[in-house]
Amino acid sequence: MNRTAAVPVPVPLDRNWPLVAAGAVLGCVGVGVIFALAVLLGPMSAATGWSRGALSGAMTWAFLSMGVAGFGWGVLSDRVGPRMVVFAGALLLGLACILASRASSLWQFQLGYGVLMGVAVASFFTPVIAATAASFEKRRNLAVSLVSAGVGVAPMTMSPLVAWLISHYDWRQTLFVVGVLAWALTLPAAWFVRTAPAAAHAHGDDTGDGTVSDARKALRSRAFIVLALTFFACCAAHSGPIFHTVSYAVGCGLAVTTAVTIYSMEGAAGLGGRVLCGLLADRVGAKPVLVAGLLVQAVAAVSYLAVNRLDGFYAVAIVFGMAYGGTMPLYASLAREAFSPRILGMVLGAAGMLSSLGMASGPLIGGWLFDRYGSYVWMYVGSMAVGLGAAAIALWFPSARRPRNPDALHPALQS
Repeated sequence: MNRTAAVPVPVPLDRNWPLVAAGAVLGCVGVGVIFALAVLLGPMSAATGWSRGALSGAMTWAFLSMGVAGFGWGVLSDRVGPRMVVFAGALLLGLACILASRASSLWQFQLGYGVLMGVAVASFFTPVIAATAASFEKRRNLAVSLVSAGVGVAPMTMSPLVAWLISHYDWRQTLFVVGVLAWALTLPAAWFVRTAPAAAHAHGDDTGDGTVSDARKALRSRAFIVLALTFFACCAAHSGPIFHTVSYAVGCGLAVTTAVTIYSMEGAAGLGGRVLCGLLADRVGAKPVLVAGLLVQAVAAVSYLAVNRLDGFYAVAIVFGMAYGGTMPLYASLAREAFSPRILGMVLGAAGMLSSLGMASGPLIGGWLFDRYGSYVWMYVGSMAVGLGAAAIALWFPSARRPRNPDALHPALQS
């Protein structure tokens, strides 16, 4: 009895908006810091003599370590709550930037900017998204989408900031400033990451809302396999274009500072896409919106080959950004439809491992294809093919199961 009384009172369902705001800030800073490498790629290569392919390898290591660490952070957050996990990640993020800024060799840079930074940023996604998905019922898709919207804000905030810094300072000073700024923004945000509802700690193989709460059963289920494979293919389809489009635009004759605005346009469109898809998913369901978004993303990716002027790049970036931005939050919502909140961190962490492999493969394969053929054509064509495959896989996700007794969804929260 005393142990139960010591547990903090959970936030009521559909009211944990401070968590949503904090999650958006964390996502913005985390993704913004990782993708700063896309802005720093040219200046760093010129200053250090390290090839662009070798520097891009840091991005690959970041996403690989993010996937592995995301699973660990997710399991840990199921046990101790998301706040301490996020706080630890925030400390690591600033440290990774500062260590990378002091790297004297390529392997040191890849270790700091790649491995350590991936571990840090992973703490901002799975635990926070899992807590958000468990904290909302009627507005779940919108809440998760707003948390994910921070990712869309990153290209409009962090990328221009990094571009300004690198135009006034060298890459080492730029990374040092970014690390200090990361601490200033993420450490206070971690305080607002509150625990999920008490229902997340329910026991038993199945909960009252018909979802699976047994970890072993969950990882062998059709819902998880389809979710994870779709997540992987989706990320593999859009990560290459996200990372290499700036370089592709420069090859088409645009200045670097102008080409970076294409990335910012994608981010701005992704912000709108997250909100729009979240609202639509709350009305018609996450699955049909996800399938439609994946189809649009596939077509938009290959459409970059049809443009070579700024206005054309902007037009494609808007559609592409809305598509990939709108689909990303829906995986957490689908997971919550099938699995109990008490194992949601583990489920999303495991699916995130595969998605990170997809994110890691896109920049690496895109760079290899360019080095091999001297063109980005096959990267964009491949992105379309993989994106269409993702849409086909998503069709196999089982239909949402409705609770047998809506009034018994979260008895611990009823007064």
